[in-house]
Amino acid sequence: MQASMRFSVAPMMDWTDRHCRVFHRTLSRHALLYTEMVTTGAIIHGDRNRLLGFADVEHPVAMQLGGSDPQALTACAKICEDFGYDEINLNCGCPSDRVQNGAFGACLMREPLLVADCVAAMKASVKLPVTVKCRIGVDDQEPREALWAMTQALVQGGVDGLIVHARKAWLQGLSPKENRDIPPLDYELVHQLKADFPKLPISINGGIQSVEEGLPHLDTLDGIMLGRAAYHNPDLLLKVDPFVFGMSAPHVDAFAAVEAYLPYIEARLAEGYRLHDMSRHMLGLFAGLPGARLWRRTIATKAPLRGAGVEVIREAMGHVLRTSADLYGSASAEA
Repeated sequence: MQASMRFSVAPMMDWTDRHCRVFHRTLSRHALLYTEMVTTGAIIHGDRNRLLGFADVEHPVAMQLGGSDPQALTACAKICEDFGYDEINLNCGCPSDRVQNGAFGACLMREPLLVADCVAAMKASVKLPVTVKCRIGVDDQEPREALWAMTQALVQGGVDGLIVHARKAWLQGLSPKENRDIPPLDYELVHQLKADFPKLPISINGGIQSVEEGLPHLDTLDGIMLGRAAYHNPDLLLKVDPFVFGMSAPHVDAFAAVEAYLPYIEARLAEGYRLHDMSRHMLGLFAGLPGARLWRRTIATKAPLRGAGVEVIREAMGHVLRTSADLYGSASAEA
């Protein structure tokens, strides 16, 4: 088990792109970061540098694949290994129409033997850890049966770790957004799974709102994964290294983290990216602090403008510094 499995940021479509991951890395050195899900078809037929390229600073970073054909997954796993990823993860939990039409994602909860074949095929072709992210079941499946059947098959396939979103997915009747909130959480089921498969590294995902809230899970499980909470309130990632790994955070506060991100932004702007491409991932910083509203408003209105540069970020941060310096300390206020 990689030590970084103890805390990871979930793969999130349209959110955890390369810019987001570099930003998150300024907040935690040790969290395992995940790409957005990328389908096998996109990798085989698409622009691989655009889809798979990433910065060295992002390590450790895992690629999440979407697909259900062992041969295609094997080919893509090899490609991702060559790109330098630290882990390959197979998506068995996404309930969107796109994955249903392609018969992968959460649909694979009904096909544990196929998933095991996919894992075994990838394991035979790459040296990277191969993991799976799944739900506790779909539709009318009994979770105690479906999740255990999937896990048993994966163990036989040689899987290196399992991340369980502790909710069912309803493929009919609920939207992807509703599937993130409406099906009830069952954390205890995941803890029971670990008791029955003690040698398998298992991480839990779903509904965890803070690092502190996730820590008790580590008494039993091998890792915790946060998704939307980490994206919408990225300040919490500053607690990951000290609280989860017992090491100092990479920066003393969110102001210093923003300063550390600015050279990356400037480099991408020089390559032709828009400021909005990077700044949109920062909107949740400083939530609850005086000046946070002006931070968001300044970035939301000015970053999309043609020619916008890092001066927009500095202006937005100035609103928070002027009103919240006493909360962060004079050292940050004077930086």
